[in-house]
Amino acid sequence: MGSEVRVRLAPSPTGYLHVGGARTALFNWLFAKSKDGRFILRIEDTDRSRYQEGAVQEILESLRWLGLDWDEGPEVGGDYGPYFQSERTETYKSHAEQLIETGHAYRCFCTPDRLQKLREEQEKAKLPNVSGYDRHCRNLSTEVGQSLLAVKKPHVIRLKIPFNRTVDFHDLIRGEIAYETDSLDDLVLLKSDGFPTYHLANVVDDHMMRISHILRGDEWISSTPKHVLIYEAFGWEPPTFAHMPVILSPDGGKLSKRKGAASVMDYKKAGYLPQALFNFLALLGWSPGDDREKMSREEITEIFSLDRVTPKAAVFDEKKLEWMNGMYMRETSVDSILRDVVRMWVDQGIVARETTTDDPYLRTVVSLLKDRSRTVNELAESATYFFRDPESYEEKAIKKHFKGNAAVTLKSLCEILQQSDSFDHQVLEEVYRAQAETLEIGVGKLIHPTRLAVTGVSYGPGLFELLEALGKENVLRRMKRAVEWLESHQDR
Repeated sequence: MGSEVRVRLAPSPTGYLHVGGARTALFNWLFAKSKDGRFILRIEDTDRSRYQEGAVQEILESLRWLGLDWDEGPEVGGDYGPYFQSERTETYKSHAEQLIETGHAYRCFCTPDRLQKLREEQEKAKLPNVSGYDRHCRNLSTEVGQSLLAVKKPHVIRLKIPFNRTVDFHDLIRGEIAYETDSLDDLVLLKSDGFPTYHLANVVDDHMMRISHILRGDEWISSTPKHVLIYEAFGWEPPTFAHMPVILSPDGGKLSKRKGAASVMDYKKAGYLPQALFNFLALLGWSPGDDREKMSREEITEIFSLDRVTPKAAVFDEKKLEWMNGMYMRETSVDSILRDVVRMWVDQGIVARETTTDDPYLRTVVSLLKDRSRTVNELAESATYFFRDPESYEEKAIKKHFKGNAAVTLKSLCEILQQSDSFDHQVLEEVYRAQAETLEIGVGKLIHPTRLAVTGVSYGPGLFELLEALGKENVLRRMKRAVEWLESHQDR
């Protein structure tokens, strides 16, 4: 292998890019960037039976949204596209034939039924694996093989797994790993339809693309000795391996759609920010070596190293992701989320379809809510009272803030606000504090009933900034309506 660090992400287009695949992509990207190396994207689409329409596009969209750009590939419209294995089938066929010529592979003409029968015979006779069901054709004479080829009998090409060997390799995360070859079946390299198996295509491509390091999930550990033997058969030097820890749900079980294994695009649709998901995924199995959790992309890239990746399982804690996303929401600019928020408001029927992001009122609303929102969706959903009068009041808040002489308090505030020449938030705060002092009560006893009256809820942004944004007419109308509601309910 050359000295340049070259890594790859090789997803199969069998569905969306889930968070486990995204973490694999992220660690490969970080490792490449931290070493001034190259990150390559390759779509492993040779299993056409499992191909899903639209999966490739979603994978590309997910990576781009996270900012995981790849460094080379066939040019598509002035940009790099991924490599597709389905476009390289002749390369795999020629390499499989090469292994037959060098005596490292053979043609297997057994049907599935015959293989099953041989397997049953092996188990009944309690034969060791070296005489296993899949090795029957390994000893066919050249004449028999040629005759079967002549009649075009369907067949696969299998690798000759050596007997009585130990295959060992060094894993950068887990150390030395060893497998006994007698526990391995003769591996299918080329299927009867002419398409390669994952194992052959993977090794051939990694060699031809000069991949120096393979970073992948630990579910691929058991495939690694097979790949090492394929490298050996070709006379190639294997890359360096690193198998990353499994990601578990908070209850310690396997990730599922209900327990964090959603697609990257699902998190985008749920209102998460790409920089938050990037930061969160980086901490699933990797640590910066101190107590830091919130870090920029640049900070993570600068200090990322595989020696801080642990083999211990990582836990996908969605509450922590929400917390982290909230921190990024406070930092993010109004402009970066305004378009998405307005689109949601249009879908909810809150604003007109022709509404644009140029409206200064919309900018004010987003500015007031984003620091208190954990996601973009939460912001959009909590903004209803900025566009519509409340139809009801929060039940718990009624008992707490609409009690006693709340109607009288709101009525007197209405009279004071009606006379106010300015509705600037600083002026409003002075008005409220002066009235509290006059009544010899805490200003909170004025703030909370007002908030409930104008929004219908007991929480939200600073009251005086909120009142300024709503405007004098809206605020007075809502407060008077609340007074009427209180007076009509005071005897109940």
